Amino acid sequence: SNIDFEESGAKIIDSSVDLYKKADVVLKVQHPTVEEISYFSSGMVFVSLFQTTRNLNEVRAMTDIHVTGFSMHLIPRTTLAQKMDALSSQANISGYKAVLVAASRLGKYMPLLMTAAGTIRPSKILVLGAGVAGLQAIATAKRLGAQVEVFDVRPIVKEQVESLGAKFVEIDSNGEGVGDGGYAKETSEEYKKKQQELIHKHIAKSDAIITTALIPGKPAPILISKNMVSDMRPGSVIIDLASENGGNCELTKKDEIIEYNSVTIDGTSNFPATMPIHASELYAKNISAFIKYMIDDGKIKIDLEDEIISGSLFTYKGEITDDTTRKVMDLNK
Repeated sequence: SNIDFEESGAKIIDSSVDLYKKADVVLKVQHPTVEEISYFSSGMVFVSLFQTTRNLNEVRAMTDIHVTGFSMHLIPRTTLAQKMDALSSQANISGYKAVLVAASRLGKYMPLLMTAAGTIRPSKILVLGAGVAGLQAIATAKRLGAQVEVFDVRPIVKEQVESLGAKFVEIDSNGEGVGDGGYAKETSEEYKKKQQELIHKHIAKSDAIITTALIPGKPAPILISKNMVSDMRPGSVIIDLASENGGNCELTKKDEIIEYNSVTIDGTSNFPATMPIHASELYAKNISAFIKYMIDDGKIKIDLEDEIISGSLFTYKGEITDDTTRKVMDLNK
C-alpha cells in the first residue's frame, strides 16, 4: 500500500506526468509507452526491462528527446554484473512457478508412491531449455518427485542438468547452439530437423512440458508443432515460458490458457508477477545495484569505457548505441 512506501521514505505523487517531468532518473519494470516518453525531460536517465529490438517506436521516441536509456535486458552476463542480472532473478521465479502450476493442472501425482491400493508411477516432465528458468524448473520438479528429461542446444549444460538428477536428451551438435554470454543462438536447418524428431519422440511420453527457449531480442523458436501436441497424452500440460516472444509451442496464445486435443497450453507471460513479494525484492536489488554502480560523488556518471554501462546503454545523446537495436531499426525503416 501507499503507507508502506511512505514509511520506507517515498513521497506519493498523484500524477505520473508530474513525476516524469521533474525526475532526473526514472526506474521502471516494463518499457514506457510513447505517451509516457513524451513527458520525459531531455537528458533524463531511464532504466527498465526494455526489449529494445521489439519496442522500436519507444526507442525512437526516447532517442528524439535525448533520453539516456538503459535496459536490464542488456546487462552483460559477467561475474561483476551478476547482482544486476534481472533476467536471471526473474527467470528463477518463472521456472519454479511453472512446475507448481503444471503440477496443479495434472490429474495425477508427481512422485512415485507405494500405496495399499497399488503403485503410482511418477509423472514425466520434459524441460526444453536449461538456462536459469529451466534449471530451476528441473530442481523444483525433482523435489516434487517427478522423472525429468531435459533438452538444450548447448551441450555444455549437460553436467548441470545431470547434477540436478535429470536426464539430458542429447543431439550431436558440435556446439552450434552456443551463443555469446552462454545464451542459446539460432541453429542450422539440418540441426533443427534432428531436434524436432527427437523432441517429438520425448513429447509423446511426457505428462508436462516446461518450455523456456528464448533467443534475446528475437521471436522464440518453435519447438512444439501442432502435430506434436496431437500426439500428447490427454490431460497433459504445456507451460510455455517463451510466450512473451511468441512461444515455443505453435499453438501458444500469450496470456491465455487454452485446451487443444485435451492438452492444456498455458501462455502466461509474466509468472514473476504471480510471486510479487520476491519478484519485487529481487528486481529492486538488481536495479539498485546497477544504479549504485554508476553513482560517483552523488551523481550518475555515464562511463562509456565501462562494459556494464556501455553494454546496457541503448540510447544516449540522441543516438542509438546498442548495435543489435540499430541493425533492427535499419531493417525496419
